[in-house]
Order: sequence, then structure tokens, then C-alpha cells
Amino acid sequence: MFVLGKWQLNCSRILEREDCVAVKGTCSCLGRQCLVGRCFFRRTATGGIKVSVQAIERRSAARPGVPPGVENRCQEFKILVVDDSPIYRKLVDQSLSKDHYLVLFAKNGREALAVFAEHRPALIITDWTMPDIGGPELCQRIRREFQDQYAYLILLTSNSTKEQIIEGLAAGADDYLTKPFHPGELVARVGVGRRVIELHRQIEAKNRQLEELALTDPLTGLPNRRAIDIWASRQFSAAARHDFPIWVVMADLDHFKRINDTFGHDAGDEVLKGFSGVLKANTRQSNMCGRLGGEEFLLILTHVDRKQAEIPVERIRQRFEMHEFSFEGKTAVVTASFGVAGFRGSAPSEFSSLLSRADAALYAAKGKGRNRVEFDDGVV
Repeated sequence: MFVLGKWQLNCSRILEREDCVAVKGTCSCLGRQCLVGRCFFRRTATGGIKVSVQAIERRSAARPGVPPGVENRCQEFKILVVDDSPIYRKLVDQSLSKDHYLVLFAKNGREALAVFAEHRPALIITDWTMPDIGGPELCQRIRREFQDQYAYLILLTSNSTKEQIIEGLAAGADDYLTKPFHPGELVARVGVGRRVIELHRQIEAKNRQLEELALTDPLTGLPNRRAIDIWASRQFSAAARHDFPIWVVMADLDHFKRINDTFGHDAGDEVLKGFSGVLKANTRQSNMCGRLGGEEFLLILTHVDRKQAEIPVERIRQRFEMHEFSFEGKTAVVTASFGVAGFRGSAPSEFSSLLSRADAALYAAKGKGRNRVEFDDGVV
């Protein structure tokens, strides 16, 4: 930690740059993040550190002529510059300074991998020839070791032969630039990389949204049957492997058709959403609840015995029974019946088998007057 008057910097990484030390930290008085390689602490002749408060203040304050939204978007786009030459690191830094990107630096391939793992930059500009890990090998390792994130890779090389360009692109690079490079061309190629990265981010966001929609019941917001099957298959395998009990609870709203026939389907939807709210509010994060379809719902409980499993199910039944719905000026009370089946053993049980047993217990609850909880006769 560096302290100078009201300035206090918590330094998580120090990078050598000729006679300077570039520090990434947070200023305690302004609460703004300093850019790596942009806040300089000059070495003194005795080896100490001389801090320039004015330099920090200029980097921490908003930049004139740059709208805050644009600056924030630029700082969100991190660029890692990898080169063993301090001169080329400085040239790249100066070329990108007008666009106010958050620029990180590494002197070699090993340091680049460590910085990438910590900060996950969106774009990497790397030299071809370095003392430990060369540019092509660095591209290969990033593609192999960080498959969960796509990064745009630009190779800097002094050799412009077609064979070397092909080798670099085959190693995983997206683009290349020959040394000495024109600053404008570097900025333009970084701009291309940024557009590609933003497109990737949009596609990933859309894919996440589509995946969520595919696993969610649109009316209640609960997991649907597909999501339940995926979750249950993992839990049943874990239950058999680690020998813990698992319970499947089927719930069905009593006389639900009567609600639809009397008050309409919109009223029926409100009842379904009301029950889903009670169900979700009384389900622990370690357990699972969802909608099977129609007026049927499912709850899966783990790591509890029969007596402990009965408590939350009975609580859900009672709280839903106390819930009053108002339709067309009339008050309606709806109840639900529950069937429970459990499993514990070293041989994994089929989810469909336990579901059938829970359904049979539910049928028994309906036959005994509804608005009750019935357990399957199987021993757990």
C-alpha cells in the first residue's frame, strides 16, 4: 500500500517499466480505479518511490471531451499488450491512448498468461518473439486453457512472409501487424477486434437468454419439466454416490377446472402464479421446485429424513390454503394435494420411477378428501 497525504493506493500488481513502476490500485478519496501502466511512481536515485499527486489526479478525473458513458465502455474493454521490448510497449500504449482503453502490460508470455487469468482482457496484442513463450505458443495456450472466454488475438511480427503469417493464424491469432507498425493501422485493427468481441458478447447474451427461456415456464417463472429432468438426473446420481435421501413431491391444485369454468382462464393463471409464489418462497436454494404442466407442480428435497421432508410440504399446503383470491368481486380459496415418494440407496433410482410413486401417493391424497399430504409406502 502506498500512502501520500490523502492518497492511499491498494496495489494488487506492480509492473516494471524502465525507470517507473506502474501500479493498479484504487484511490481511497476519489474511489476511482487507476489504469495499469497509466499511474506512474517515479524511482528516486536512492531506489525509493516518488509519487506524483498531479499525475494521479489527472488520470483519476474525468477526461475532457469524453462523455462519461463512452469512457466507461472503453474502460470495460481491456487490452493486454505483451512485448519484451519497453519501447514497443510504450509505442502501443501511446497509439491507444486517445481511445482511453484500459491497457494492461506483460513483459513475457508467462506473465501474460497470469495477467490474462486475473483480468480476462478482451483483446491481446502480442509480440511474436519473446524469451520464454513466443507469440504463436501464447495464442495456442490461451485458446486451449481459456475456452470459456473468446479473446481477439493480434500478433506483432517483423517478418511478413506468408509462411509465418499462416503459422500465426493457424496457432489461433485473429490478425497480425508487421513491425514497425503505423499507429493508425494499429488503432484500426483494434477497432475491428472490438467489433468482433462485441458481436461475440451479443451472441453469448442471446444464447444465455434462449437457454433460460428453454428451461423456464413462461407463466410462473419456475423451472419447467426439462429443467427439472436435468437437475434431478444430477441429484439422483449424487444421492446414490454419497448415500443421502432424496424426496420427490408432486402437487396438484384441487378443483382447478372449476376456477377456470367459473371465473375464466385469466383467473386460473392468477391461481397458478399464486401457488408458484408460495412454492418458491418455501423452497431452499439447495432444493428444486418447478411446474410440470397444467396445475401440476414438483418439489424435490434432499438431505432430510421423512419427518423433516413433511414439514416444508405441510407448510406449503397450509399457506396456500390461507391465500385468498379475489375474482369479479368474489373471494375464492383454492387448496392443493400432495404426494411424496423417497429414495435412499447405493443403486441410483430412476427419476421417472420415483415420480410415478409420488403420483400414486398424490392420487391417494385426492381419494382421501384432497387438501392433504400423502406419503408413498416405500421405505427410505
